[in-house]
Amino acid sequence: MLPGTTPVAAAGASTRSAPALDPALDPALDPALDPAYLAAPPAQRERLVSLDVFRGLSVAGMLLVNNPGSWSAIYPPLGHAAWHGWTPTDLIFPFFLFIVGITTHLSLTTRRARGDDDAALRRQIVRRGALIVLFGFLVATFPYTPLSRFANVRIPGVLQRIGIVYACAALLTLRTTLKQQVVIVVVLLYGYWFAMTLIPVPGAGGGIGANLLDEPSRTLAAWVDRALLNGHLWSGSRTWDPEGPLSTIPAIGTAMLGVLAGRWIGTDRPLHARLSGLFAAGALALVAGLMWHWSFPINKGLWTSSYVLFSAGMAAVTLATVTWIIDANGVTWWTRPLVIYGMNPMVAFVGSGIMARIIYSLWKVEYAGSSVPVQAVLYQSAFASWLDPRNASLAFALAFVLLWYGILWALWRQKLFLKI
Repeated sequence: MLPGTTPVAAAGASTRSAPALDPALDPALDPALDPAYLAAPPAQRERLVSLDVFRGLSVAGMLLVNNPGSWSAIYPPLGHAAWHGWTPTDLIFPFFLFIVGITTHLSLTTRRARGDDDAALRRQIVRRGALIVLFGFLVATFPYTPLSRFANVRIPGVLQRIGIVYACAALLTLRTTLKQQVVIVVVLLYGYWFAMTLIPVPGAGGGIGANLLDEPSRTLAAWVDRALLNGHLWSGSRTWDPEGPLSTIPAIGTAMLGVLAGRWIGTDRPLHARLSGLFAAGALALVAGLMWHWSFPINKGLWTSSYVLFSAGMAAVTLATVTWIIDANGVTWWTRPLVIYGMNPMVAFVGSGIMARIIYSLWKVEYAGSSVPVQAVLYQSAFASWLDPRNASLAFALAFVLLWYGILWALWRQKLFLKI
């Protein structure tokens, strides 16, 4: 934290000035939610700006799809698939978990190389994962204390899943070999497939899981959600949760596939060889996920094994393409906004969530003779008054993204970054 500045932090968190956006890297950078970097061979130190850009793209996309002017008027690509299948919006969350896996491997490798032992790394992993979960729980309960809302607060959530997945993936890959990591991913994905399709679901009249995948509230994952967290689930259904306990298991596989990508990116092969390998592996995973879809449908709400392979494959292909444009060919004129988003993701996640809670529901004003949320007033007066509903809704979402770019840019200018 720079002297004389206002901290951008929370309890248990600290801040630190970020390195300049140039090839000179700070070897003390942290993994997963801090600026990504790559420990190259001893003769040189390589920075892949594309890692920051890719993460920034995921964060900006999350803000765009989570904050429309009206949920009843959105373009189809900006909404989730109704159940089976996918849209571009369904790729945002797994893309972020994939880059978490990549940067976690690269950073833990560098920390071990500078002398951190396994005990120190494990403590850091558990602490960071717990803090991310805590941030998610605080956003869910805002503006009340956790105890005052615990009777009906949603316990699962996006940040909660990120924290759990990060900690599990980091611990599972901390001391394992490449072969062991591949075996773990296979066990996670096949084990989830077998559980979801072969185990009879209690209370479903003896129905086998495979026959119930089309019914969100009757799957095995939904039964586990209710058994463990009944009354604390997603308000959109209250019978199952898209970030529930059982579906978090294959999400760990998403981050571990990112770790495998990080292992490949961190080798000393020429950049074009690494990009070719990453693109090829991503294309194969993408096709494998589409083929698995025939028996275990691609589904974000269930985070199915086919969805893990498909989304990780898309992430690898996208990252390889972005890296080829930025780092291989030096086309960087467009990257600064996404780098800024990618360097303060926790501030964007937590801050935008709290802001959305305030303007969408808590802060109400008198408008047209009734008390309505301030967001509705802004949307109606600034956008819906002269645009058709879908374009007005999109314009509001873009304005929200630009507002948060301004906030993150101001923090970036002051070199204020949230470190947990």
